[in-house]
Amino acid sequence: MAQVLEFKLPDLGEGLTEAEIVRWLVQVGDVVAVDQPVVEVETAKAMVEVPCPYGGVITSRFGEEGTELPVGAPLLTVAVGEPVPHTEPEGSGNVLVGYGTSQAPARRRRVRPTPVTSGGASAGTGEDGTPVASPQPGARGTGQRGAATEPGAARQNGTPLSPGAVHARVPARHPEGPVPVISPLVRKLAREGGVDLRQLAGSGPDGLILRADVEDVLRAKAAHDSPSAEAATAAASAVTSLPAPVPSASSAAGVRIPLKGVRGAVADKLSRSRREIPDATCWVDADATELMRARAAMNSAAGPKISLLALLARLCTVALARFPELNSYVDTGSREVVQLDHVHLGFAAQTERGLVVPVVRDAHARDAESLTAEFARLTEAARTGKLTPGELTGGTFTLNNYGVFGVDGSTPIINHPEAAMLGVGRIVPKPWVHEGELAVRQVVQLSLTFDHRVCDGGTAGGFLRYVADCVEQPAVLLRTL
Repeated sequence: MAQVLEFKLPDLGEGLTEAEIVRWLVQVGDVVAVDQPVVEVETAKAMVEVPCPYGGVITSRFGEEGTELPVGAPLLTVAVGEPVPHTEPEGSGNVLVGYGTSQAPARRRRVRPTPVTSGGASAGTGEDGTPVASPQPGARGTGQRGAATEPGAARQNGTPLSPGAVHARVPARHPEGPVPVISPLVRKLAREGGVDLRQLAGSGPDGLILRADVEDVLRAKAAHDSPSAEAATAAASAVTSLPAPVPSASSAAGVRIPLKGVRGAVADKLSRSRREIPDATCWVDADATELMRARAAMNSAAGPKISLLALLARLCTVALARFPELNSYVDTGSREVVQLDHVHLGFAAQTERGLVVPVVRDAHARDAESLTAEFARLTEAARTGKLTPGELTGGTFTLNNYGVFGVDGSTPIINHPEAAMLGVGRIVPKPWVHEGELAVRQVVQLSLTFDHRVCDGGTAGGFLRYVADCVEQPAVLLRTL
């Protein structure tokens, strides 16, 4: 006889306590191998595929796509092969960010809800094998309940049942203790809709209350309260109805977008930056004509093409070597400014899931070709949601190329806990005085937002002016190569 093992959402590291199910990679009944990815989840850092430490047949899944689960919550159950008597089946032995798989939890026993019969109804069996009540012939009077062959079918002889009828399908099963609910989202949905979870019998394993169970009650209640449901009201007048829903802010007009996942993490970080960092911004216009010509000359030669972002990153690393105050952070506990001897360069990347800041490790030790390749790799990973938490943390300075959005300037918010961010606007032809004459040149606006605790305006202005000089005359870099 196969043994059913439960696989829980593992610790994903970086202090993460929950994750949202983005996409299931397996279905109930699928055969999976040890360490095969079974679900794709999104955390506050990135999207990751979670491997299952057991091999066998998927018997159940917990949580729909879009549901948030806390770390340690059940993900799925797997039926493995014949267990050895008096021994625990072994997992893969691998560890997913601190989550061991060498020990398996106790077997879960599936308990089916008790069928409810009323009056002239007799017990029958639905298509899925679940006992249901089936009416006797001719039983159409008020108070008689027809069979619901699936969880969402809250109807009586073609007429929607009242919310009370949905509650009454199965008697209260949780008079004391916690109510088994699949996620906090379901509790919130029930609370806002005025649904008493203790009056519900969940359709999940061991009576676990799923989101669909609560939504069934809410849909039945909406049908009951609508003017077109007069017939249903008469048919269910003998059944106890739900209590009136508690008004909530979610019923207000407008579209509500939850701040969760990557977008929620960005919101928290930017809010903290605004609260803690006394930032200031300075900016300067620069003639980028010579830099664009230098890049064209590089790309006309043999070898990989060099991106403009890589050249700007190279300018940043050289400038930070001259002005190390801006490659630092403030230790608020000890009231010290910590200057770093390495540059982990972050760069802002816009994705469908929000703004992320991948980090190029040891950017100060890379040349233009290496920077170009790493920017391309991290950008593709950001677009596909495959960035790891390690690739999104640990930056010491950020480069923000908002010129790709067609804007000239900005005053960006510093990526906490860093000390500065260089912003680059679009490069466009503009009138410019060149060698004493008016000419059309390729002009760019550079801005530097910095933490005023780590340096004064003179240092920030010196850094920005040096970067602008290198943009206007790339040969200046030859001094430091």
